[in-house]
Amino acid sequence: MGRILVGTASWTDATLLESGWYPPDADTPEKRLAHYASRFPLVEVDATYYAPPAERTARLWAERTPAGFTFNVKAFSLLTGHPTRVAALHRDLRPETEKRHLYPGDLPAQAYEEVWTRFLTALDPLVAAGRLGALLFQFPPWFTIRRENKQYLLEVARRCAPLRPAFEFRHASWFAGDNADETLDLLRRHELTYVCVDMPQGHRSSVPPVLAATTDLAVVRFHGHSDKWTSKDIHEKFGYHYSDRELRAWAPRLRELAGRAERTHVLLNNCYRDYAQTNAATLARLLDVD
Repeated sequence: MGRILVGTASWTDATLLESGWYPPDADTPEKRLAHYASRFPLVEVDATYYAPPAERTARLWAERTPAGFTFNVKAFSLLTGHPTRVAALHRDLRPETEKRHLYPGDLPAQAYEEVWTRFLTALDPLVAAGRLGALLFQFPPWFTIRRENKQYLLEVARRCAPLRPAFEFRHASWFAGDNADETLDLLRRHELTYVCVDMPQGHRSSVPPVLAATTDLAVVRFHGHSDKWTSKDIHEKFGYHYSDRELRAWAPRLRELAGRAERTHVLLNNCYRDYAQTNAATLARLLDVD
């Protein structure tokens, strides 16, 4: 069985800071990251979805964590085709527009290329320190299984090389009927990492919990099962605490998946108060991993 790393998506959520999970003396960003890294070997950076990272910030992350610690980094929204706030772009790349949100086609070609370049180069300190795991490309619900989108997966892999992108789908078409085999075959054939998900079912964005390893890295993200999945309030959307019984049921499935990969990243994304952290600690104990 390959190595399993368990962690959470984010370590700075405001409700987490209010929950009491951090000790009172962890009262600075540096101390909080050090405390988190003493508990888990893996974290996912979600803030980079909302705004591109700064190289100085990535350098601080590397300096404040021990050797062997791993950061997975979520791709900037513009790079996955989500609506992106104009104010989130680097100031010199912002077009003159009355719009508040932009899509890739709203930018001049050179500006779009520069967004890619700056996003990737800002991560150089993590790469140099051996701290960068995967780049999470979570696509929107309208990113369906069609030729153009399959080609975009290959384009992302080309742009990111030699860094590793990992792909999470949010439309059921990728796994409807025979499409499941087609999707996984495509990813395996091009050595693209698939992100397995546990999430509420019955919605346009729902993807079934298909566990598969398409490369030597397997990634699983737990989103919870909130009955308010469509809420615009992210804490209602992700405010779900897994029971010990649910996590015990997942443990053998995750061990089986880890038997098909060299490394398996398991991330709890039910980020409300300390739900993700306590669930991650329980799951790590059930898997008997550090």
